[in-house]
Amino acid sequence: QVQLVESGGGSVQAGGSLRLSCEVSGDTFAIDAMGWFRQVSGEEREFLAGIGWNGRTTRYADSVEGRFTISRDNAKKTVYLQMDSLTPEDTAAYYCASSRTFTVPILPRLYDYWGQGTQVTVSS
Repeated sequence: QVQLVESGGGSVQAGGSLRLSCEVSGDTFAIDAMGWFRQVSGEEREFLAGIGWNGRTTRYADSVEGRFTISRDNAKKTVYLQMDSLTPEDTAAYYCASSRTFTVPILPRLYDYWGQGTQVTVSS
């Protein structure tokens, strides 16, 4: 059974930073691609960033390129999302997900396991 637990969400003023963490249980973390998504109520889940199993491949959505950085520590079975220069438009529930592939998918349906989400609220 694979479980993902996000942490690090909260409230921050515009221009501020947050660092999200996602701890993963299970034996295949080291070979899984990992992704971060966000979702606003009533809207579709949006891909933000993904990272390959060895950390060498990353992908970013245009909306966060240059502001967000994804990284992973396979020894700790944890993936991170450093978020800088936050704006109120970044307010959403943030989810991490794992994908049993060697690529870095951007489609939510290609991810196998999901965390429960952590709320990020950015005030102006």
